[in-house]
Amino acid sequence: MTENKLLAEVNGVKITQKDLFELLQGIEDRDRFNTPDGFNALADELVNQELLLQGAKKKALDKDIEFEEELNKVRDNMLKNYAMHKIFMDVSINDDDVRKYYDDNKDTIFSPMTYTASHILVDDEAKANEILEEIKNGLDFAEAAKKYSLDPSKENGGSLGTFPKGIMVEEFQDGLDTIEVGEISKPVKSQFGYHIIKLDDKQTSEQNYDDIKDQVRNTYEMVKRQEKYLEVINELAKDAEVKKYY
Repeated sequence: MTENKLLAEVNGVKITQKDLFELLQGIEDRDRFNTPDGFNALADELVNQELLLQGAKKKALDKDIEFEEELNKVRDNMLKNYAMHKIFMDVSINDDDVRKYYDDNKDTIFSPMTYTASHILVDDEAKANEILEEIKNGLDFAEAAKKYSLDPSKENGGSLGTFPKGIMVEEFQDGLDTIEVGEISKPVKSQFGYHIIKLDDKQTSEQNYDDIKDQVRNTYEMVKRQEKYLEVINELAKDAEVKKYY
């Protein structure tokens, strides 16, 4: 074990090499302190911080109302995070569960198929058909997206990039599956409005369970954690008076 060297004392409070390394870990560009002068500068800062802390205590700043309010906020946030941690500790998964989750979702969440697509989103079917007609008559799809689309993707000509099968809402996915690469769909209605979809590319990669086992496990664990979290919240809500104004 490395010796925890004593670096300084401030009114009897010891500052050690361990304290210095803990401070160093919180510094993004820590490499610039990786010299004897850099270490000394950090040690000086630890001394300065201890002086500041002791001075604050002498002035009883920890009794200020503003400090106590901020401290309570920090304590509440820490307690919420700790409660969440305790909930997640009760979640256990095994290899059989992970494999079953993969088998149940290999054609959707873990589909080897990816799409590269663009779309134009409007709130009216008639408007969507008018835009589609303009595109058929020569208007570039990307220009039409910039001109008419309500979606933020309009800034990129409607491009949604590349994404796996099943990540979009069901109606959008169904619309994708009705067209071939290079084709443009008829207006597709979803909860967001009416989409005109252009399929730019579609690829199917070779993969098997062993290739993405870690990804499947992480996804399944997140799902189970969310289920446990909601289970606890729903149980707590039974004995609580909750009023929502949104």
